Amino acid sequence: MNSKKPPLPTNGFVPTALLLIGLYLCSRLALPFLPALVWALTLAVIFAPFQRRLELKTGHPKLATTVSLLVVAVIVVLPATFVVNQVLVEIAHGADVIRKYATKEQLRETLATQPRLAPFAAWIEGQIDLPETFGRTATWLTNTTAAIVRGSVTQLVGILLTFYFLFYFLRDRQLALASMRFLFPLSSGEMDRLFSRVVDTIHATVYGTLTVAAIQGTLSGLMFWALGLPAPLLWGIVMGLLAIIPVLGAFVIWIPAALWLASQGHWVKALVLTAWGGIVVATIDNLIYPILVGNRLKQHTMIAFIALVGGLVVFGSSGLILGPLAVTLTFLLLEIRRERQEEAGSEEQGA
Repeated sequence: MNSKKPPLPTNGFVPTALLLIGLYLCSRLALPFLPALVWALTLAVIFAPFQRRLELKTGHPKLATTVSLLVVAVIVVLPATFVVNQVLVEIAHGADVIRKYATKEQLRETLATQPRLAPFAAWIEGQIDLPETFGRTATWLTNTTAAIVRGSVTQLVGILLTFYFLFYFLRDRQLALASMRFLFPLSSGEMDRLFSRVVDTIHATVYGTLTVAAIQGTLSGLMFWALGLPAPLLWGIVMGLLAIIPVLGAFVIWIPAALWLASQGHWVKALVLTAWGGIVVATIDNLIYPILVGNRLKQHTMIAFIALVGGLVVFGSSGLILGPLAVTLTFLLLEIRRERQEEAGSEEQGA
């Protein structure tokens, strides 16, 4: 009796099922590292030209990669550290200002200096409990500061992982690209289009974000200057850098500034700053960013908006890159599929 087992089929259900299981397990393994991988890939694409020039000058890829990492640290990490420090200071200051005016006696004393606003303030007081609202807001700001401090260790680990992955993305980028060409079931020309779309999407997303942040920071700084607030240039830069961070934004600075103006009796300036920040500055991101990115990627503004916002909702901060990438690559694969079908139809008609 022959006990020899038949060979596994080279194609069919079993290999496909095993492949799908393997891909699922690999995706689960990579999921905890997804943010670090995404930002490492983004930085690798942005700094790849700089890395190539260094390699040509030094002739040592490892040395060039080390220098590139130091440059990235100076350009990215130092400004981020400065911004986080300013955010913590402003949140703590805002909580102190709110807590100072979280009593009815203090509110009445403040309103006594502004008799024109007394009827309006009385109407608001009849609708909501201002001291309780102020107290809750101050507590929320304090808890937010504590959460940022607690999360600093996690963020530090994420930064270290990002630089760890970035080192290999820069040094071994040619090997990685060659491996993708070998593994993906696409032709050489189709892979070139895929790589080109990835680079274009990352460039459009990053530079679109930086452009919008620069506009928001400039407008915010100009309003600080017009209202006579101190250090408008400094705070404009800080608000511009904050606008880059998806979860935060310029409001972290201008809301405490508006509260400070109100506490000093400058109610008109406080209202102007609030309207400017809440209507003009806050809506720039939703209006200009999809237009900039959509035009660069030749996508409709609505699709670019859904890719951005949906990416942030699904993936968190890394969705700023993953959302547009997912949409762009999906459209590209649909284009390739349609082109292959058209080629197959043309061959059948020719035959």
